[in-house]
Amino acid sequence: MIDGVRDTPLIRGLLALSPDLFSRDGLLHRLRQPRNLFVYGFDVGMAFAAFIAAFFLRLGSDVLESRPDVLQMAATFAGVAAVTYLFTGLYRHVWEYVSARDAVNILRTATIVVAVFLPAWFFVARLETLPRSLPFISWVLLVMFLAGPRLFYRMFKDHGARGIAMAPDATLILVIGAGQEAEHFIRKPPQGARVVGMVTARGDRLGQMIQGVEVMGRNEDLVRVVRDLDAKGLRPEKLVLVGRDVDGATVQKLLTLAGEAGCPLERVHADGNDLRPHPIAIEDLLGRPQSNLDRPAMAAMIRRHRVLVTGAGGSIGSELVRQICAEAPAHITLLDNGEFNLYTIDMEVRQRFASVACSTILADVRDDTAIKDIIAREKPDVVFHAAALKHVPMVEMNPLEGLLTNAIGARNVADACVAAGVQTVVMISTDKAVNPSNVMGASKRVAEIYCQAMDLREAGTRFVTVRFGNVLGSAGSVVPLFQKQLAEGGPITITHADMERFFMTIHEAAELVLQAAALGPGRDDEGAIYVLDMGQPVKIMDLAKQMIRLAGKEPGKDVAIHVTGLRVGEKLYEELFHGQEPPVATNMPGVFIARPRTVDHAVIAAKLSALDDACRRRDETVALALVADLVPELRRTGAPGGKAHLKVVK
Repeated sequence: MIDGVRDTPLIRGLLALSPDLFSRDGLLHRLRQPRNLFVYGFDVGMAFAAFIAAFFLRLGSDVLESRPDVLQMAATFAGVAAVTYLFTGLYRHVWEYVSARDAVNILRTATIVVAVFLPAWFFVARLETLPRSLPFISWVLLVMFLAGPRLFYRMFKDHGARGIAMAPDATLILVIGAGQEAEHFIRKPPQGARVVGMVTARGDRLGQMIQGVEVMGRNEDLVRVVRDLDAKGLRPEKLVLVGRDVDGATVQKLLTLAGEAGCPLERVHADGNDLRPHPIAIEDLLGRPQSNLDRPAMAAMIRRHRVLVTGAGGSIGSELVRQICAEAPAHITLLDNGEFNLYTIDMEVRQRFASVACSTILADVRDDTAIKDIIAREKPDVVFHAAALKHVPMVEMNPLEGLLTNAIGARNVADACVAAGVQTVVMISTDKAVNPSNVMGASKRVAEIYCQAMDLREAGTRFVTVRFGNVLGSAGSVVPLFQKQLAEGGPITITHADMERFFMTIHEAAELVLQAAALGPGRDDEGAIYVLDMGQPVKIMDLAKQMIRLAGKEPGKDVAIHVTGLRVGEKLYEELFHGQEPPVATNMPGVFIARPRTVDHAVIAAKLSALDDACRRRDETVALALVADLVPELRRTGAPGGKAHLKVVK
């Protein structure tokens, strides 16, 4: 029977307009859903009723007796509407969330219906019996008949939601923010919650109402607003910050004000439909507004290309893998020396990105023969070299291991990539490579020098070196250490009260690495180092105090902070640029270029061969002398023998 229907002229015309009309995911298939079918039928009925009502308004209540053709015209009008609805998708919009976009679609749909009906009826009756004002009246009524029920339904649902929220035992909330996200949150608050007021950074919103909730002050008035609500018996039990583009400094100020007001601060990021408040995280305090990245360029570098990531199981490497897989590479190779970390990221890729072809290889970047064979076999177009030993005290205690992995390993990967004709190699470095005070930083500076020399050599492979600071939550970083110490009840230990570090999130770091990689091959700055904008440095002491406050405790009172003294190789301040590397802005926010301090390839290659030999002979004295020659600015610092002194901060 369905084949017979398809052979009719009307259906053939519809199929010409929409080839997937009868497909599994086509328009008619969606009408099988009971809710969609009901709304579709209701809207068709509204079109019929709107046309009849237009005649009643124009010609009087006895129009059906005097004009029997009205029903025929109304049926045609409804038929045109029925076809139009299929293509405008009006029946698919959820009434409970009707919005301005839905209103525009209703106006568009009504206009199309009237515009199609007029020529259609012209061929039937030349429009001789149709009053000239009727198309306009029917258009107005159709808009009203379609929009009215939707508006009333949303008002009913909103009133019902607020009625539930206003129960006597409701959780009272003060919202920080007065934009679109805040309006959405107020309209759909968490179960059993009631919004009693708002504050905002915008002075022009003061005194205004959003969904019946008053904007009672600016952000800096937070303590006063809480006090005023308390006097009315409406003291908020929590403060909820709503919005995505809120920088870390603003969150820190709000957290301080929340502490003065005696109310906990939570946050809704308003991503998608998730409006659940979450406790403030350390990433919120240190975060910056998101940079406008050139995502098409990043996607073009990855999509349909073969990619290899060394250190794929590490903090940065695993996040790079996730973001690379999201861009649909032709193939990705995961390489790591740590079995468990490699197993973990391999399982995640195969579950989350099942369509991405993947190879998983357990190997050590120190093994030049293995690395050369792997890269020749895998044939990557782009290689991200993230494998490294990065824990400063551990490398200070084991300098030969750090040099073999960070310096010699980088050389092995670089040489193998040139031999295999890889298009682009991205070497991930660190701010500790600038004026290094430890072996870890010096080893990464040696790796930078070698990759710069390889890039200037112009052997057909482009080398992009990316430098950034500390990554929040990465393995061995200070944040997980503080979290562990807090969980144990303290104390929190820091090595110096004045120590500062640059921070960014793992996600942001991986994004900017990809951004720098996409910028690199298209520029003329051979040998340049791409430096990620880390914002302002953060005092570790302030970080410790903020984490204690986030745990609902008072620094120095509930949790002590102990200053233990600098360790071997530690600096008070990190730098992103050397004095001889003047930063140059790129056309992409968040990425700068450090002009290179380069070494001739033949010189660095010979010294790295000697360094490799010294490390494998376990001759630490010769190895460190070679590093000092390559990196003359190296000044190893810290307490002699790593001994610490203890100071309690109150």
